[in-house]
Amino acid sequence: MHIGSNRTDNGRIMTGERRTKTLREAGEFGIIRMIAEKSAGGDGVVIGIGDDAAALRFEAGSLVLSTSDMLVEGIHFDLSLTDPFRLGRKSLAVNLSDIAAMGGRPLSFLLSLAVPASCPVDFLDEFTSGMLSLAGEHGATLVGGDTCASPRGLVISVTAFGEQVSDRIVQRCGARVGDLIFVTGTLGDSALGLELLRRGEKAGYPIDRHLDPRPRVRQGRALADAGLATSMIDISDGLAADMGHITDGSSVGANLYLEKIPLSRSYREHYRTMPEDMYRTALTGGEDYELLFTAPSSRREAVLSLFSEIYTPVTEIGSIIPEPGVHFLSPDGASFDVERGGYDHFLNRQGAD
Repeated sequence: MHIGSNRTDNGRIMTGERRTKTLREAGEFGIIRMIAEKSAGGDGVVIGIGDDAAALRFEAGSLVLSTSDMLVEGIHFDLSLTDPFRLGRKSLAVNLSDIAAMGGRPLSFLLSLAVPASCPVDFLDEFTSGMLSLAGEHGATLVGGDTCASPRGLVISVTAFGEQVSDRIVQRCGARVGDLIFVTGTLGDSALGLELLRRGEKAGYPIDRHLDPRPRVRQGRALADAGLATSMIDISDGLAADMGHITDGSSVGANLYLEKIPLSRSYREHYRTMPEDMYRTALTGGEDYELLFTAPSSRREAVLSLFSEIYTPVTEIGSIIPEPGVHFLSPDGASFDVERGGYDHFLNRQGAD
């Protein structure tokens, strides 16, 4: 459900001719009722929103997967560059992507918000509509959370729950020497999309990838159920950093080949005169939320066949080696130097882990 609105230059929502009600006027319990009325029950939800706690039932023999992410205005998102509907979708997508990277099935989630009292109710209505639209696509149910006033800026916290049979859960630490390295989709689009938004562009494939990422839930679960992946992670910090998480956790190294890195047509067109920048952004940009995983070389055809069956592009980009480190190699065999990166909130810069 999209709610018609106009935005001021700073992204705040204003209605056409009438003044919209603010959260101060609606009150905390009015906000909760508004959200609860849009949240239906779901699989495994015995008691949902409306009591002191939710009661959930998980499948016998499964383990519960839980993940939490906090998004802070001015650090993780800029309201002048996004709309509340897609902000709601992305706020949940980053959590569902974590469940996908473990090979799990999403079930439910909690939403906590710290919101300025002057925020229009329409903003929150559109935000939760976006979040629930993505939840519905993946069978996840909103079962509770919390709200409070924020002295300045919007703070979003989502905790998601999923499940998977214990021996099918895929971790970062299982890569073995000789494994092949694969990635779904294309890389670098989200980072390019953010750059284009900051330049004033409003639409296009990279911008869609940044504002409304699609978690690879079906793909992660298919890999886990087929027993093909030895390790897996979602690409949130960038290929260089997230590959490093796998190699560190598995006590191995990796060779990755630049010419095999999957890049979209829009991305290649933008960087056609800047080949070095093209690779660097794709390797370090982050927020692609594609799946990066390893599999035995003997299962290569099985991996390709699986992704063909579920109509998802997947690319073999390298292999696991015994020597430590993540090595990017150009077509002539020379090393391509890339800082591993990964955002450090307390250093407030891109830095090595």
